[in-house]
Amino acid sequence: MTNGSEKPYYLYLHVSFCRSVCGYCDFCHTVYREEAADRWLAAVAKEITEKKIRKDLLTVYIGGGTPTALNVGQLDRLLTLIDPYSQSCIEYTAEINPETLTDEKAVILRRHRVNRASVGMQTGDEHLLRLLGRRHTMADTVRTVEILRNHGIDNISLDLMYSLPQQTMDTFCSSLEEAVRLNPSHLSLYSLTIEENTVFHRKGYEHLDDDTEADMYEAAVRILAEHGYHQYETANFCLPQKESVHNSAYWNYMDFYGISCGASGKENHRRYDHTRSLRQYIEDPSAVEYTDLLPDDEKFEMIMMGLRLKRGMDLNLYKERFGEPAEARFGRALAKMKEQKMLEEHDGYLRATDRGFEILNEILVEFLDG
Repeated sequence: MTNGSEKPYYLYLHVSFCRSVCGYCDFCHTVYREEAADRWLAAVAKEITEKKIRKDLLTVYIGGGTPTALNVGQLDRLLTLIDPYSQSCIEYTAEINPETLTDEKAVILRRHRVNRASVGMQTGDEHLLRLLGRRHTMADTVRTVEILRNHGIDNISLDLMYSLPQQTMDTFCSSLEEAVRLNPSHLSLYSLTIEENTVFHRKGYEHLDDDTEADMYEAAVRILAEHGYHQYETANFCLPQKESVHNSAYWNYMDFYGISCGASGKENHRRYDHTRSLRQYIEDPSAVEYTDLLPDDEKFEMIMMGLRLKRGMDLNLYKERFGEPAEARFGRALAKMKEQKMLEEHDGYLRATDRGFEILNEILVEFLDG
């Protein structure tokens, strides 16, 4: 589990293809075309070969876009490219859109050792699904979960959205209850943000007012706790021992590989970003834009990511990485936030109090100046 010169133990691969484009999505995506996907696969193969990835990865995460938008043969080819590096994985996740999973694709996922699925449920409300541009129904989500379990993939996470246009507290809470009835091991909740390069922005849609959005979030925390789901990060909830290992690596500020167009990675004190252009990526999959991370950048980012966790940031890990305690760089901010009962130390971790967790962004502003 490295953050220095040693190669990462974590890999993210971005599949930019989708069978349809959602109105809110600002991730790198393009409408699926078989011939383009074949050319993309050749570029991914080249990038993986050139990257010299370590063979004992702990996690792999195939995201998108929609990985299951690929046809059966292409999905098999993609996962075959990862096989040499995934044999030691403790967690191997694939994102799934309910409109694109079939029994045949589930067989392929399991054959290649995928043991976790992140399913884009988004909402159980059929009207809102159409508004979002989703082509699946709640029945499709139920079917997708059944297919996954039938093929031995039972570590399942569901994505849900809130603060959607026309969404009410009743419809949101109903969606939560529908999600819980599927007994997922993990849930991720996302409030709607309107980005410029989206259909929602062009149509003038807006998320709900801040008070309603906050009420929905608080309702989710309460309802999920009642059903045994532990909130371990600002937007993530799970049953006991079912935290996302891969995403926890991000929050613990570990290095990770980023593969394919639209993907970012972090290795050896540098962040890199691939082009979002499929054409440019196919022409040169090794072309990335690097950003050098200065020590002060990394110190702040580790605080920023670690405080998202309910457990908090590992103070010993911080000292191990930077050769000094957090107080050496952030003494003023730490003293102020502890005095105001916004932060506290507990069992070797720096964590937000219940009050502080609600205004985490405001707390982080204090650390920008040390």
